[in-house]
Amino acid sequence: MPPPRPSPLLPLPPPPLPPPLSPPPPPTHSTPPPSPPGRQTLTAPLNQIIISNPARSQQNSAKRTPKSENKRSTKPIIIQHPRPRRTNLVVWCGAIFCLIFSLTLIFFGIATLIVYLVIKPRSPVFDSPNANLNSIYFDSPEYFNGDLSILANFSNPNRKIDVRFEYVSLELYFFDRLIGTQALQPFTQRPREMRLESVRVISSLVFLPQNLAVELQKQVQNNRVKYNIRGTFKVRATLGLIHYSYWLHGRCEIEMTGPPTGVLVARSCKTKR
Repeated sequence: MPPPRPSPLLPLPPPPLPPPLSPPPPPTHSTPPPSPPGRQTLTAPLNQIIISNPARSQQNSAKRTPKSENKRSTKPIIIQHPRPRRTNLVVWCGAIFCLIFSLTLIFFGIATLIVYLVIKPRSPVFDSPNANLNSIYFDSPEYFNGDLSILANFSNPNRKIDVRFEYVSLELYFFDRLIGTQALQPFTQRPREMRLESVRVISSLVFLPQNLAVELQKQVQNNRVKYNIRGTFKVRATLGLIHYSYWLHGRCEIEMTGPPTGVLVARSCKTKR
């Protein structure tokens, strides 16, 4: 039997037409400028956040770094500590000397403070408990002569300190005018000891300005004569092996009746360093 003939091929129907495209809506935002040729830009919606891959950025930066920098960064950093220097022997000796000197000063300072607080040293006292005005007369209106006897009292108020008066000088003044002076021999005083010295001051042809001469004559007529006594003393205090010296100044203002039997009426004495 002969073979069957193939059925003839029917033509395919045409593809359906796409629906008509509606016109695109007008853009609400400004479109980005066109990218230069050869580069592709990716645009993303406004409500999306693009996060770049840090691994890729690090790889790119590593690729861009030159090989020399990579080699430098791989080399280890060596820190060399400075070697300690030996202190000079002279510096050590100076430091030890300063330390010993400072400790010595501190020791003597504390010892002096303790001694001062325990002993409580006091200065000797000068006083004039009695005086006699023997004479006052003028050879001329500006030159006069006078004779005055005073009893000087020196007392040591300390309980454990001996004092020695190495220099004693007494000066007699009428107002601020020097009319006589007298010095005494050095002497020593034990603790709580008093010493009385009779001192005679003679004024011979002493010049007085006219105003002071008139004032002295007026005081003699009024039976009230005022003199000032100034004492200057150099005192040395001794406590065992410790001794020190200082200056003292005594001031006494005395008031007496007129000569020839002038007696002490009032006095005011102070002693200070």
